[in-house]
Amino acid sequence: MKLNADQVERLYAFTRQHYVEYYDLQTELVDHLANAIEEQWQQNPKLSFEEALQKEFKKFGVFGFMEVVEKRQAALNKKYNKLVWNELKAFFSLPKIIGTFAAIGIVFYLLKYFQKDVLMVQMGFLALVVFFFLGIFMLSRKNKKNHQKTGKKWLLKEIIFGYGSLTGLMNLPIQLALQIKGENYHDWTLMLFSFLMIVMGLGEYIVLVLIPSQADKHLKETYPEYEFVN
Repeated sequence: MKLNADQVERLYAFTRQHYVEYYDLQTELVDHLANAIEEQWQQNPKLSFEEALQKEFKKFGVFGFMEVVEKRQAALNKKYNKLVWNELKAFFSLPKIIGTFAAIGIVFYLLKYFQKDVLMVQMGFLALVVFFFLGIFMLSRKNKKNHQKTGKKWLLKEIIFGYGSLTGLMNLPIQLALQIKGENYHDWTLMLFSFLMIVMGLGEYIVLVLIPSQADKHLKETYPEYEFVN
């Protein structure tokens, strides 16, 4: 005995009622629930659809689908962080490494020249923070409009467009800016500051531009059904 279309739609509604807002997670849970209900019917054909559903849902415990959602979030956050790390590593391999070290050298000489002008150097670090949060705001806004258009949320898409971006790391340039004083620094200290500024700048480019521009590719690789429901 198989579930009909109305019963499958009821399962989608059931997952939404229990605070599963992402379509990909809804689909995984619907597949699981549908298979479990059909197995129950093989053992007891007289069991109603709702009885079988409630019986299966009880197996998830007092927190319902929360644990499933959290595990999937952790897995996709890990996937996203790996994407960011792989893209960042590419800037330290040929041929991109030439441009990366050229940029570090330029920032180094600028810092060396302006190191006594504390405010100007601090503004350089703080500008990274401002541009980052402005970029996250714009990405989130774009994703919200897309959600309104399609009516479906995808967890990996939420992460790519701001949900799991490396926001906490933006505390680093703020702390660096606050540590800068109006004095002559050793060249190695200036080189470290230059390296960190370029790495943070590359991180912003990867998070705000590069990966979002490739979002459809990553989503299709993760969700085979993505192309057909969007």
